[in-house]
Amino acid sequence: MTLSTQFLTMLSMIGMGILFGCLLDTYQRFLKRKKRKSWLVFFNDLLFWTIQAMLTFYILFLVNQGELRFYIFLALLCGFAVYQSLLKGIYLRILEWIIKTIISIYLLIKKTVYYLIYKPIVGLFQVLIAISLFIGRGLYTLVKFILKVILFILKLFWTPVEKFFAILWKLLPKRFKKIVEKIYNKWAGNGKRLKNYLSEIKKKWKNRKKE
Repeated sequence: MTLSTQFLTMLSMIGMGILFGCLLDTYQRFLKRKKRKSWLVFFNDLLFWTIQAMLTFYILFLVNQGELRFYIFLALLCGFAVYQSLLKGIYLRILEWIIKTIISIYLLIKKTVYYLIYKPIVGLFQVLIAISLFIGRGLYTLVKFILKVILFILKLFWTPVEKFFAILWKLLPKRFKKIVEKIYNKWAGNGKRLKNYLSEIKKKWKNRKKE
């Protein structure tokens, strides 16, 4: 390994140590260990450290073909120490600012969508429903009124007709009345028998379905 390669490796590992500190604080910021179950925290920690190891080895592979030296670990610790002592406070402030900015943008978009899209659509539907109900009630009232008028007119015309037929029935001879009554009773009897016959057919059909 040449001197330039060693120097580049040292710088890369110091940078990886700083990056590791940033990623660790970011991970801790979003993990919220106290609010999560222990098995989930363990799984997340295992995944985080695995990714960190793979990332470090990948950078090392790009710089010096993956050769491990003792000073590589010292460089990582050095970079992490630099981050902890000099850069941590700055990074955490920047991280919080980024998080707050993203949350503010999200809330702004959410409110914009709510007030400019969701609420107008809901309001439009409510207006349409109200108009439909109003028209429906109006039509119902109108139809009801028309039916009342028609019934009143029919009743108005039917009352004299009914009285006329009642008087006419009284004036008819008794023989004619008896003939009419016989015809009526005959038709009534036939209607009753037909009704009974249809009822029997219906019962038989239901019994067949049950079987």
